[in-house]
Amino acid sequence: MLLDDVLPDAPTGTDGALAIFDAAPAVDPEFMIGTWHGAELPTGHPLDGLLAASGWWGKQFRDAETVHPLLFRTADGSALWPLNPLPAFGGLGLAGRFPGLKQRNFTTAIVAGRPVLQARGPKARLRTTRYRGVDTATMIYDQLPINDVFRRLDDQSVIGAMDLRGVARPYFFVLRRDDSLPVR
Repeated sequence: MLLDDVLPDAPTGTDGALAIFDAAPAVDPEFMIGTWHGAELPTGHPLDGLLAASGWWGKQFRDAETVHPLLFRTADGSALWPLNPLPAFGGLGLAGRFPGLKQRNFTTAIVAGRPVLQARGPKARLRTTRYRGVDTATMIYDQLPINDVFRRLDDQSVIGAMDLRGVARPYFFVLRRDDSLPVR
C-alpha cells in the first residue's frame, strides 16, 4: 500500500498529521512538476475514504499553469486520465453529511462516466502560498474553494493538506512521484 511505503508510522489523527506536516520542509513549486501517485492519510476527517472509494490515482503537474488535480486509471489500467473536479466533487460537503457515501465504491461509475467527467484542460494551478506560517507549493483548484498545500517528506514524496473553505481541519494525503503511466 502506498501510504505504508511513504509513511510507515502514519498518524491516525489530525494532531499527529499536523506534527508531521509542520516538521516537514517547504516545497518549491518546481519540485512538484511530474506525475504523482496518491493515497489518503486517514485522520478521522469527514472526507476520509472518499478518494479511495472513487478510485483516485493521483495528480499531475505539467507546469505552474497546467495541473490535473484528479487522475484516474483507464478501464484497462494502461494509462491515466484527468477528471474534472467540479461535476464529480463539487458537493464535497455531502460526504460529511452522508458518511455512507464513503463506504461505497464509485470506481466503476467514475470510469464509466469518463466521457462526461474527463477534464478538457487543466483544472488547477501551482503557486507558492503561506500556510501555517510557511511559504510552500500549493495547488489551487480553478473551480472549487480548495487549496492543496505540500510539504516535502523526501526526494520522492510529499504530504498534502487539503484546505477546504468551511471545514476547520485539513484533510491529509500523501503523494509519491510516479511517472510510470501516461496521462491521456
